[in-house]
Amino acid sequence: MTDPWVALEPDGDAGRRAGALRRAYEQFTAAGRVEAGVRPVVAESWRRSARARVAPEGRASVELHDDELAVYRDGHPLSRVMPLVRELMGVYAVDGEHLVAVCDAQARLLWVEGHPAARRRAGRMNFVEGARWAEAVAGTNAPGTALTVDRPVQVFAAEHFQRPVQDWTCAAAPVHDPHSGRLLGAVDITGGNGLAHPHSLAFVGAVARAAESQLALLAPRPRGGEAQLTALGRNEALLVLEGRRVRLSRRHSEIVVMLAHRPEGLSGDELLLELYEDERITPVTLRAELSRLRALLGPRLLRSRPYRLGVAVDTDFGTVGRRLASGGLATALGGYTGPLLPASRAPGVVRLRERLRDQLRTAVIARGDPGLLADWAYSRWGEDDLAVWRALAAALPEHRRPAAQARARALDREFAEGTPSLGPE
Repeated sequence: MTDPWVALEPDGDAGRRAGALRRAYEQFTAAGRVEAGVRPVVAESWRRSARARVAPEGRASVELHDDELAVYRDGHPLSRVMPLVRELMGVYAVDGEHLVAVCDAQARLLWVEGHPAARRRAGRMNFVEGARWAEAVAGTNAPGTALTVDRPVQVFAAEHFQRPVQDWTCAAAPVHDPHSGRLLGAVDITGGNGLAHPHSLAFVGAVARAAESQLALLAPRPRGGEAQLTALGRNEALLVLEGRRVRLSRRHSEIVVMLAHRPEGLSGDELLLELYEDERITPVTLRAELSRLRALLGPRLLRSRPYRLGVAVDTDFGTVGRRLASGGLATALGGYTGPLLPASRAPGVVRLRERLRDQLRTAVIARGDPGLLADWAYSRWGEDDLAVWRALAAALPEHRRPAAQARARALDREFAEGTPSLGPE
């Protein structure tokens, strides 16, 4: 598989692949072991689904009904781009007997449109407007997993965690506020095995980017946030709020980082999964931490049902991500003062940290600029990064290469001897 986010290569045998996935899925649900042929994005999602105790035979639940749904989605930012989504995807969905769905950041389906027969079939598994398809409640699925990992994802056949969904293939891409970077929701296309093709993933990603561009044209840039959170390169984040500078504890840092990243809020169960590796940790422990954090910050900032921050928060990691997404690699790297909460092992923080680091690192290597490569290689998080040192040695003029080449050879020996450095963290 050349692209880990694509479920099936163009010349792949869909039937054979589906059979292999079915056997791997049954092995996982029976014994908790993931076979080698399962894509990493799917394997990690299965593990999260199992940790959340998603029932393999279950179905998504409908949370928004009738008038409540109508009022909510009419006021949702993505309602402004629905004409564009319909224009780009509507005919494709109807002609291909597919469905187009748009959900909010909590994976609640706000619009489900497309071929009437496909809608009737999808209704039997509650793929309907108002249903919540978050990974924590519906298991591995394209919109829910795309929102969890914050990137376009394709899910094919038995890669879905719940068995009623395994006759379907879907591809989804997250949509962000173009100014703040806030996650607004996702665009999804769902249908049969014919969607298990790289083109469907590229298509839905292009629609999501078009929606973000449309939002940028429709909405003026908002004023800066009321609070600032600094968490890059620090184990204890710094929150500046109304002139107050609050140094957060490590656990409080993790909580505020996750809530700043998900301004729409998280349920207690979702936050528990994002913060704790140990499944034995109970909601009581989390509530105690949140109670202490509320006493520190005040009830206006930390709200509940769902847990969320009560004011807009500008984050240094969000700023770096927005700069990178807009093509400003040098400015993004200039704002990157180190990995996000480097000592944290909270699953949600680890995911955010690795994503931002890997996106920056990949962009630096691809650009091949000696200055940017040197900035990374000589940083404390890049000093053991063999790939970057090799790229730097190749990019430098010949008379300046020896030092970089020597460092690359030294790292190569460490790896060959079986004692590699950990690299950037």
